[in-house]
Amino acid sequence: MTFALILLSLLILGSAAVAMALRNLIYSALLLIGSWAGIAGFYLWAGAEFVAFAQILIYVGAISMVVLFAVLLTKQGHAPEPVEFNSVSRFITGLIAGGGVAGVLLGAILGMPLEVRTAGTTPTLTVKALGAQLMGPHTAALLVIGLLLTVSLLGAVVLASDERRDQPEDAP
Repeated sequence: MTFALILLSLLILGSAAVAMALRNLIYSALLLIGSWAGIAGFYLWAGAEFVAFAQILIYVGAISMVVLFAVLLTKQGHAPEPVEFNSVSRFITGLIAGGGVAGVLLGAILGMPLEVRTAGTTPTLTVKALGAQLMGPHTAALLVIGLLLTVSLLGAVVLASDERRDQPEDAP
C-alpha cells in the first residue's frame, strides 16, 4: 500500500461516514461529492484515467447537481421528526438487506474466474476507440440515460412543488 492509497481511502471513507452522521442534507450532499471525488482519485491511482474523468463528469458534476437540486427544491418541514434509533424491526430489516447485498456481492466475486495475464496479453483500448463505441453503436443508450435523468429531475421538482389553490397572491 502506498501513501496515496491510504490518503484516498481515508478521504472516501471519512467523507462518507461524516455524510451519514450529519443531520443537514446540504452538508451531507457536499460530503458525498467529496467521496465521489475520492473515488475518481482512486481510479487515477489505479491507472484508469478515462473512468476517473467519467466519474468526475458524471457523479461529481451531474449527479451531485441533481442531488443538490432535489434537496433544495423539496419543502422542508419546520422541525424534523426525531428518528427512533432503538427500533428492533428497523435493525432486523437493515440486517437482512445488508446480508442480501453482501451475499450477492460475495457470490459475484467468488464466481469470477481468476486469470493471471502476462504483460503481452492484456487488451489495449484507447480513449478514442472507447469514444467511437459510445458515439457509434451505443449513442441511443446514452440519449435514453440523459432523458431518464432529465425526467427524474423534473419529476422531483413536480413532487416537491406546493399545490397552490386558485388564491390571489395578496390574500391573507
